[in-house]
Amino acid sequence: MAIKVLVVDDSALVRSLLAEIIHDAPDMTLVGAAPDAYVARDMVNQFTPDVITLDIEMPRMDGLAFLEKLMGARPTPVVMISTLTEEGADATLRALELGALDFIPKPKLGVTSGIREYAELIVEKIRAAAGVKVKPLVKKNRPELGSEQKLPASASLQSTEKIIAIGASTGGTEAIKDLLVQLPAAVPGIVMTQHMPPGFTRTFAERLNKTTRLHVVEAKGGERILPGHAFLAPGGHHLVVVRSGADYRVKLSDAEPVHRHRPAVDIMMESVAQIGGKNVVGVLLTGMGKDGARGMLAIRNRGGYTLAQDEASCVVYGMPKEAVALGGVDQIVALDKMGQVLLEKIKALGSGNRL
Repeated sequence: MAIKVLVVDDSALVRSLLAEIIHDAPDMTLVGAAPDAYVARDMVNQFTPDVITLDIEMPRMDGLAFLEKLMGARPTPVVMISTLTEEGADATLRALELGALDFIPKPKLGVTSGIREYAELIVEKIRAAAGVKVKPLVKKNRPELGSEQKLPASASLQSTEKIIAIGASTGGTEAIKDLLVQLPAAVPGIVMTQHMPPGFTRTFAERLNKTTRLHVVEAKGGERILPGHAFLAPGGHHLVVVRSGADYRVKLSDAEPVHRHRPAVDIMMESVAQIGGKNVVGVLLTGMGKDGARGMLAIRNRGGYTLAQDEASCVVYGMPKEAVALGGVDQIVALDKMGQVLLEKIKALGSGNRL
């Protein structure tokens, strides 16, 4: 049965371009194209779409207000259309908090060529969203940052010998946040790759820095990886971990995309496995595709420990599933238990004390 798609965008050009892309997909049908939230509301009730593409910037009622109402009244898979600006990035992350599953960057210039360039990705994201059962919007109870969680006793030393590598894609912005808020400031250094384009990762890192106990930054290259710090791969660059004497340091790479992604989880995890060996814990969270499976296997093969998010708590059980199938996963864990399990595995690595 064809996936029913509703396009909501105030730009007639964008509506036309998205309609063209949807029409060309053999497993999709366009049920409507709404210029604003009020028309969209009526079309949602009339056509009950399987997926909605939603513009953030619209007249009368913006996309965020519409999304919040939609998720409260009739939860539906939504893929946001986001402008490549700082304001657009912040609004997009807010949309993901409200329940949107993913987003498609909309260039400010060259809209026609830009959106057509993303055609394959747009279809892929709509297809993935159609398979997700969206839950009604509820306010998450996150741990209070004042109630500091303690590392297990034998792992309490802030050693720089250990390192945590986290990878995610679709649904990953919320999953990474949900994991990091479970961790204490004393946790070993973290490197992270989330599939996002340039312009979005810095805003994402800033939001994580405000909502967790960790010092989270978008990596610039050259930083020493220290306990209590988390480095996010910047959009458009792979994050690689290298040794500099006894230290782990961040290096950025402009090498070719892997699995069509730059940054790619595999690149990061394979570098960590190479230099960290048994001192590495790899974590693979929700995401579409197979990026990270090979990297998780590399970590496991070199004596590290690997954790994958379970299917029930994933938005899209793609990347973790591929890692399990490849034999790269030691333990499958629900997202709300991931922090505690991760700390237990840090403890099991031993009590190195080099700083």
